[in-house]
Amino acid sequence: MAANESSPHATDSRLGLRTGIPAVKKGTTEALPIDPVPEGTTPFAPPEMPSRRDALTKWGSWGLFAYAGVTSIGMLVSYLFPRAPFDPKQVFKAGRPDEYPAGDVSETFKKKYQVWICNREYRGQQMLYALSTICTHLGCTPNWLEAEQKFKCPCHGSGFYPNGINFEGPAPRPLERFRVFRGDDGQIVIDKTKKFQEEKGEWENPDSYILV
Repeated sequence: MAANESSPHATDSRLGLRTGIPAVKKGTTEALPIDPVPEGTTPFAPPEMPSRRDALTKWGSWGLFAYAGVTSIGMLVSYLFPRAPFDPKQVFKAGRPDEYPAGDVSETFKKKYQVWICNREYRGQQMLYALSTICTHLGCTPNWLEAEQKFKCPCHGSGFYPNGINFEGPAPRPLERFRVFRGDDGQIVIDKTKKFQEEKGEWENPDSYILV
């Protein structure tokens, strides 16, 4: 079958189908124009690909959302399951009372637990007590000066007697004591979860010392 001269496209002679290839007028080399897009229709166009910036913005938003979710879950778990009070760093054994002779200020646990263990007389009674190594001014760590028999803060010059009472410098109050008691095995147990402040009268509490 010959190509239909009225059609702008060639026809496959074997199947009678339009090939979509522009037809050529007989006896000429001039191609007929391709059918125009019908009025009222939209020509096909490939979908627009998202830009690199849009993709990064989208993934960044999802990342922030995921981070916020994980953080919220972590806070909820911490609230529902708080840290146990008997943390090894907060409650520890410090040996037997006879390991601390009268007049002793032991620095054995200063570095690891921030505690001095003292065997001193206080208000007419010989006792063992555990002092915090944290200065009550701005939180520095004082040094024990054996020759001068005092704790001296290197930051701003606060001074404390062996019993922890402040007497010089800007420290506004004495050092704090921690709870101290004898364990079932006779050893001294220091409990840092419980503190005692002298200015509040808490050093009278028997949990703040051991009589020796």
